[in-house]
Amino acid sequence: MAKAAKKSGRTSKEPVTRDYTVHLHKYMQKVSFKKRAARAVRVIRQFAGKVMLTKDVKVDTKLNKFLWSNGVRNVPRRVRIRLSRKRNEDEDAKEKMFTLVQHVPVESFKGLQTETVRDE
Repeated sequence: MAKAAKKSGRTSKEPVTRDYTVHLHKYMQKVSFKKRAARAVRVIRQFAGKVMLTKDVKVDTKLNKFLWSNGVRNVPRRVRIRLSRKRNEDEDAKEKMFTLVQHVPVESFKGLQTETVRDE
């Protein structure tokens, strides 16, 4: 027996901006030293795509610099990122929406939770 109707769950794709904390250290277990920083960028891309439901993910240069700041081996344990789902202005783009990932500098990660940011 096949399902007659599709679930209309989380398919709402409107522009939204949220702040997340990504615990990179748990993704760096058993990764060789020379591949850690590149893997961290890849993990953040996967996280953004999964959370924001977009395939097109653009990583900001400041976030990339922060991830590589301690070299290829010593990736920061946690990073606070701002994920912005935006409409694609390019008319011949495959996807209607894309996600921009930016770095949010914080003093401490204690007590931080996912927050929706108001767009001005």
